[in-house]
Amino acid sequence: QVQLVESGGGWVQVGGSLRLSCAASGRTFSSVAMGWYRQAPGKEREFVAAIDRSGTMRTYVDSVKGRFTITRDNAKNMINLEMNSLKPEDTAVYYCAADPRWASIRDVRNIDYWGKGTLVTVSS
Repeated sequence: QVQLVESGGGWVQVGGSLRLSCAASGRTFSSVAMGWYRQAPGKEREFVAAIDRSGTMRTYVDSVKGRFTITRDNAKNMINLEMNSLKPEDTAVYYCAADPRWASIRDVRNIDYWGKGTLVTVSS
């Protein structure tokens, strides 16, 4: 089992920045790939970014490339999502995700562990 707790959500102006964090406990943190998903009102949950067990491989959805950066600290059992140049369409509940399989981390149907989410609101 892996328990995930997100933090760092809030309101931010268009063009601003925000940093999300996810603290993990339970199963050995370095044995799982980690990621972020988001769900906007009335929409399905979508993949945002992921990082492999060692932190050497990263993958992003096209809409956030160049604006978001995912990092992990295996010593602290934590991942972060640095979000810059935020847009109104980034408004969503952001969920931390963990799965032992890097190959399927981008598939919402295959995620084994979820956090409860943190709300990010971007407006002018």
